[in-house]
Amino acid sequence: MQNLYQDAIASLKAGGVILYPTDTIWGIGCDVRQDAAIEKIWQIKQRPAEKGLIVLISKIEQLSEYVEEVPEIAWDLVEFAEDPLTVIYPKGKNVSKHLLGPDGSIAIRLLKDEFCKGLVYRYQRAIVSTSANISGSPSPIDFASISTEIKDQVDFILQAPQAKQAGTKPSKIVKLGLGGEFSMIRS
Repeated sequence: MQNLYQDAIASLKAGGVILYPTDTIWGIGCDVRQDAAIEKIWQIKQRPAEKGLIVLISKIEQLSEYVEEVPEIAWDLVEFAEDPLTVIYPKGKNVSKHLLGPDGSIAIRLLKDEFCKGLVYRYQRAIVSTSANISGSPSPIDFASISTEIKDQVDFILQAPQAKQAGTKPSKIVKLGLGGEFSMIRS
């Protein structure tokens, strides 16, 4: 399985943008510290920089690496979520400034899907994720529905064995405050 991820990881390390099946829908992503790669994602998607991007992690312990202070409720919320759940935390760190909201917040999802989780785990760093579509177009639920325009602009396409497909809908999104208060952004 390691060889399957090898070229995707090399592309990420070189500052490339990859196309890959996530635990939700097909996505494009890059290293969380690569400003130029994040800017390329915005260009590919024809998306304004003000629209946030999600960070994917492979294990719960990584939260402390990317969040200044993890609200206590987050540990259980993230670990026991049955459906893919993206949580917006109050203060992010150790990522490109492009991944932080105007208030310093950061959106992170703990992966449970083994294929995508395997990529992030082997990369040993969080990666950026956003839907593999032109801004305003429908999110792709399978590889065939991804536009040629997207496919032609990424640096590497990672396809899973046995035609593993991404899910059919984006993750739920919850925003947490330091005091444990939360609000549902997307259900």
